[in-house]
Amino acid sequence: MFRTLAGQATLRFVASTTRAELHTSAVCFAKRKKVIESKTTRREEQKRAKDAARLRAVLGVPRGGQDKWPQCDLSKTVITEDKLDSEDAHNLVKFPEGTIQVPSKLNYGISGEKTKMLFEVLPTLTAEKDIYTFDQDTVRRSEEAMKQQFQNANMFAKLVSLRNANARGIAYENRRRCISLFSPPDNPNDTGRPEVQAAILTLKIRNLWTHLLKFRMDVDNRRALRRMVHQRAKILKYLKRKDRDRYEAVLPQLGLESGSVEGELVI
Repeated sequence: MFRTLAGQATLRFVASTTRAELHTSAVCFAKRKKVIESKTTRREEQKRAKDAARLRAVLGVPRGGQDKWPQCDLSKTVITEDKLDSEDAHNLVKFPEGTIQVPSKLNYGISGEKTKMLFEVLPTLTAEKDIYTFDQDTVRRSEEAMKQQFQNANMFAKLVSLRNANARGIAYENRRRCISLFSPPDNPNDTGRPEVQAAILTLKIRNLWTHLLKFRMDVDNRRALRRMVHQRAKILKYLKRKDRDRYEAVLPQLGLESGSVEGELVI
């Protein structure tokens, strides 16, 4: 009898002790889990705050900060498809016999004296090239030739219009504009100038950034983006060592901050 009672008391003591140990370990585990979750949350908040204060090396602006790109000189100079669709202006070249509608933006680098030569001088010379003698039909033939040349010139103007160009034609025109904008007056085609190279790279980087926003799994182009960002940083750092005034002047023209050039570039 005594042995039976003693055995039951021992079992009750062991069971209560086991329940107490399990209960204590569960509480400790829950407290430890809360501590780990709070540390993880705090670490994530610090990372988000650090990312918010970090400059985007690609775009050159702080996250959530003011984007200087729309107001910079490079943005106002380059041509985009949206600008081409919104603009439909023509320059009218008037002659007594007719009018030629020349688009405001031409492809293949046609501008300035080339435009004047193609649409003002060439039609008249072409119409007069077959007239060697003067008779009663000379005026009529000359007028017919001029009308034909005006028709050809209007068709040619549509062909060389930048609105009818493909992506490669628009890229060529933008490179030409970058070279013209950032070259010195005494050398208008200075392609080796650091400002020119940085401007062309900035334009390529922004175009590739827009592409990667649509196709986020394009790993090869993401690697190319990193390479171009660091190449631009090297060029601008070289310009800073060579001439700090030119370096500080070109950053606002490109719509960049110094954080996209100096320090660690996180992309």
